[in-house]
Amino acid sequence: MTRLSTRARKAYLLAHIVSAGLWFGIDAAFGILICTALLSGDPAVVATSLRAVGLFVVWPMLTTAVLTLATGVVLGLGSRYGLVRYWWVAVKLAANVLMVLLIFFSLRPGIDDVAEFGRQLAAGGTPEGDPGGLLPPVVVAPSLLLLSNVLSVFKPWGRVRREAVSVR
Repeated sequence: MTRLSTRARKAYLLAHIVSAGLWFGIDAAFGILICTALLSGDPAVVATSLRAVGLFVVWPMLTTAVLTLATGVVLGLGSRYGLVRYWWVAVKLAANVLMVLLIFFSLRPGIDDVAEFGRQLAAGGTPEGDPGGLLPPVVVAPSLLLLSNVLSVFKPWGRVRREAVSVR
């Protein structure tokens, strides 16, 4: 891929920053809802929080994660940074790919169960299961997103040496 023009690079960079910011916001809301559900003693609050998680978390989060990944790949390929030329870019790429996979394969299947738990609780039932299993994603995802933002600002570790990426 050839280098992006200044105008195109700025457009992709803006799209990358906005999609990453939206992703971070969705993750923050997800964390607030899960923590509210886990800490509240009021079944109505727990039920509402868990039902809200089922309504909005997975597809908006996955969409913003994929947009962040796509714009990051375009920026990497179309700029001097490359995809694996610098350690900070390679780490961001790996974290983004990992999070997209985790959202799709790990978070997505369990969200319907959490929403159903909330629906049963709202109906006055005694649901089976444990929404506490969603606490790890609430900690891990924002931590990785924060790491990615720090890497973007400070750009540590320098270039990846050719010997480090060549297969022998």
